[in-house]
Amino acid sequence: MTISNDSELKAALQGLSTSRQRQVAARFTESVLALSSDPRVAGAVIAAKRPDITEPELAAMYQAAKTASVESFTQCGRECDWAVQAGHFVSKAATACVQPADADNSPAWEAAMQARMARMSETIATGAGTENREAEEQYRILEAFLNQ
Repeated sequence: MTISNDSELKAALQGLSTSRQRQVAARFTESVLALSSDPRVAGAVIAAKRPDITEPELAAMYQAAKTASVESFTQCGRECDWAVQAGHFVSKAATACVQPADADNSPAWEAAMQARMARMSETIATGAGTENREAEEQYRILEAFLNQ
């Protein structure tokens, strides 16, 4: 299956179980994980990749990732530090990976959007402009996941 736009990405994600969506969400988040130094964020991503993760483990990882997200938000400050902002979006992507099951929300789509925001913040912080190739990377990640 070839994925070349967001409509195809969303359609492919909708066909996945919640467990597999979490695994894809973790892969999307891994793509930007280097933009966060919070071990709780990395722990949530590692946990989300496990197909056998239990509900109590998910709840604990969600709480940890959510706390990291709130803490990173408060660090952004009024004068935005784009590097810190990137880390905040990574923590939000990790939170999506382990969020409670909700039929109206796709953990993979939420993680994808937050990862894109993280990458955009990074490019602004480094002065590389606003070009963002994270969407294409996500298409490749999902294709590889579906083909394994």
